Amino acid sequence: GRIVMSFEWNKMYKVEERIDAEIGDSVHNFVCEYYEVDEITDLTQNQIDEIDEFRDGLDEYSFMHIGFLSLIDYWDANQ
Repeated sequence: GRIVMSFEWNKMYKVEERIDAEIGDSVHNFVCEYYEVDEITDLTQNQIDEIDEFRDGLDEYSFMHIGFLSLIDYWDANQ
């Protein structure tokens, strides 16, 4: 008889990594343009608080959370 394979997507993580990187880049670029800074580390605590407040107001299912969280974590780690 014929062997029936169950559905598999072996390298789906590659798609996830690409989307994650695109979200991160989009957030990074938008924030830098918005605040007219060259680097995330140039942002002030006030600006980071504004960004975090914005993130907090996002729909809980928004894919963008991860981009904002990594940006804030990066800023925190470099203070």
